[in-house]
Amino acid sequence: MSDISFLLLAFFLMVSNINSDMGIARKLPPPLPEDAEAPDVHERNIFVVMVNKDDRLLFNTEYGRIEDLKDRAKEFLGNPNNLSHMPEKTPTQIDLLGTYDVSKGVISLRNDRGTSYDMYLQVQNELTAAITEMRDELATARFGKHYADLSEPQRKAVETAIPMAISEAEPTKIGGK
Repeated sequence: MSDISFLLLAFFLMVSNINSDMGIARKLPPPLPEDAEAPDVHERNIFVVMVNKDDRLLFNTEYGRIEDLKDRAKEFLGNPNNLSHMPEKTPTQIDLLGTYDVSKGVISLRNDRGTSYDMYLQVQNELTAAITEMRDELATARFGKHYADLSEPQRKAVETAIPMAISEAEPTKIGGK
């Protein structure tokens, strides 16, 4: 009887689907060498997004809505009018693109320990969507194809021109309303 129970258990384990946790696909930058100094980032190059314990968003010290996050992030990183309070741009020679003004902008994401997982994912999705849309717009303008349809060299060129510049701080206690 125990053999049959064991065989049934083994059978169900092999044919059952075990739900695995879904994650956020993010390629982490390589660690800095121990003797390297942290890069100096000017305040104008940082777009601070904070989420408090009540799931309220703060964009650079002003409250905002999740619906506005993607557009605000795109405007910040793109700095289309070269405004002095927005991120600096560095002309960079990129294969297949030529000289392109690469933004030095970084999105700094900070969450409160009480932030809901749903809100955390919504914020991550909006920030990723902003960068993906910017990459798609550049790919369409330069190569006549969507970013997802580019060849590997073209994709690397677009990623160099529009890097995934999201920095996430360890959750802290941010506060309420």
